[in-house]
Amino acid sequence: MLESIIEQYEEETFLKADGFDQAVLGVEESTMRLIYSVKKCIEILTEDMSEEDALEYFNYNTLRSYVGEKTPIWCHDILNN
Repeated sequence: MLESIIEQYEEETFLKADGFDQAVLGVEESTMRLIYSVKKCIEILTEDMSEEDALEYFNYNTLRSYVGEKTPIWCHDILNN
């Protein structure tokens, strides 16, 4: 999905979350910010750590990080697995 977005919007610069390329759901076109699946991000993190540790890491280090106007959008699709 990320490659497709980058190709479609080749003039645009996106802020990507390191290690979560496979969790991209799409792009919010009015702000040109990437949209990520929280559920998929947690799945990616659980490849190397427990689910509890992955949730804690993601919530503290990723979800709450603001890195400017291009900060990614996080889709909370993790609720009610």
